Amino acid sequence: MVTDGKLYILVLPRDIMVNSSKKRDQKAWDKWARNGSIGDINGRSYGEAYAFFDCSAPREQVAEEISYIRDLVKTPKTARLRLGERGVPCISHNSLDEELLGIALDAHKAKVKYALTVGPSPCMNNRQAADELGAILNQAYLSPLYQQDEPFRGRIVYKENGHYVDRD
Repeated sequence: MVTDGKLYILVLPRDIMVNSSKKRDQKAWDKWARNGSIGDINGRSYGEAYAFFDCSAPREQVAEEISYIRDLVKTPKTARLRLGERGVPCISHNSLDEELLGIALDAHKAKVKYALTVGPSPCMNNRQAADELGAILNQAYLSPLYQQDEPFRGRIVYKENGHYVDRD
């Protein structure tokens, strides 16, 4: 959110649960970190990814179209999507870090209009969450949200091995 020329990030709280039998098992933590996910008490993983994209359509139309596209590309119902404006994503409490804030600030400075967040989503690692965003944005580009020959400007990032990487 941008108010009075200042950039504010919306932070959503989330509890971290870990499998209590593996709480002190370094191998388990290493595996979860490699997969870019956080395990819960039942051994499920939670994936998150962030898409920053530009589109001339108004927010209401983008939100409505994304809801339709989500069903079209069969995004799992457990994957929570959140749409932010002015390139500012909705960031969960556990994802708040300087690197992601820097990426969001770069998007804001580049006047990217929207940010779409998927997750935290059970049974999906970060790469899979990024792939879901890729499927949604590919379909969005073919939708009425974009005019013919309007260029696509966007980026999808997810955390891998402790750092954010771009989805190819």
